[in-house]
Amino acid sequence: MTFENIIFEKLDQVSQITLNRPKKLNALNQKTLVELHKAIEIIKKDDSTRSVIITGAGDKAFVAGADISQFADFDAEKGRKFSQFGQQVFREIELLNKPVIAAVNGFALGGGCELAMSCHLRLASTNAKFGLPEINLGILPGYGGTQRLPRLIGLSNALHLVLTGEMIDAEKAKQLGLVNEIVAPENLHQRAVELANLLAKKAPIAVQYILGCIYQGLDSDIDTGLKIEADYFGKICQTEDMKEGTTAFLEKRQPNFRGK
Repeated sequence: MTFENIIFEKLDQVSQITLNRPKKLNALNQKTLVELHKAIEIIKKDDSTRSVIITGAGDKAFVAGADISQFADFDAEKGRKFSQFGQQVFREIELLNKPVIAAVNGFALGGGCELAMSCHLRLASTNAKFGLPEINLGILPGYGGTQRLPRLIGLSNALHLVLTGEMIDAEKAKQLGLVNEIVAPENLHQRAVELANLLAKKAPIAVQYILGCIYQGLDSDIDTGLKIEADYFGKICQTEDMKEGTTAFLEKRQPNFRGK
């Protein structure tokens, strides 16, 4: 499949999506979201992909936000549909049964910050900047920002960032728990690939079930979450990978997980 606004490539067991509108600071327009959705659908069906990297072209921006030029003729219905489609795409990323790493180079603002938050792990270059500045345009985050940010950094911190529209650097983002790791800009891609390859070597069914436990549990009370965990634990005990992993441990060798 040919894409115009993203670069979609396969690096062994790692799929990489690069938002590719550097002259627009990789701003998300409708076409880019549609292409991102199509790429995620391909990855979802590709058993040979074990992990995913999402990044932005150039060194200035991961994604600087939504393309504001689209908003000119919005009414309530168009605005609702705009928000719902972006939410759908980002939710598909969040619920993907393979770990997704955001490699954040430069600005991750508005929709860019929301995209990064929908990924499972976030690496940031030292020049990364994060924020949800929608309030400064008289609007609000529409791609899940009001929901994911409090879950990641806590209610008080999230309210401060969303209500002030303040932009924070990578160090502050890491302190708040928004970022997992900070690296030099020239090392960002290499580190993302290293981490993606590490995750690709893990037992794929276990990865899938862990993601399922965590994200289903987040939407549940603790007792329901514990039941979800026990159910997944029972299911994992029936897999060949479980038998291979435990046998390899006892035999003091590296396991060969096959996703079965």
